[in-house]
Amino acid sequence: MELRSVEELMDLLYACRGARDTPGPGTTRVDLHQHALRTAALLRRARPADKELQVAGLVQAIGPLLRPGDATAHDDCAADAVRPLLGARVSRLVRDHRRARDGADDDLLRLRQAEEEGRDTEFDAGVLEDWRTVLELVAARNSPLGAVD
Repeated sequence: MELRSVEELMDLLYACRGARDTPGPGTTRVDLHQHALRTAALLRRARPADKELQVAGLVQAIGPLLRPGDATAHDDCAADAVRPLLGARVSRLVRDHRRARDGADDDLLRLRQAEEEGRDTEFDAGVLEDWRTVLELVAARNSPLGAVD
């Protein structure tokens, strides 16, 4: 699946409400929608100018919806889906953040840390609609003319 508009992406992110992930050993199951919002909010606090990193934190949650039951393919599937709309950097961050180890680039480590912290910390991270403008901005920079509609 390739996402071709921010509206398609927003619909998919809304569909994450109530969906639970398939966590790895030692992690708790979380609501994908809330987890995405918390991860993005944590990245916004840590790196307010890096919109692509924040968006990667938001959209990494769509993998389980795109490939249910196949936890090993979630990141790859989400990365492939967002690449045409959000660009190569967001796609790479989504694909590689769980594989990042010490010594990986700082962006991957920051995303992995926010994803883990967003799983364990509960706070009001706002609503998805707050992210529409940021998604449109990133999409406008990275996709063909007209994809933001």
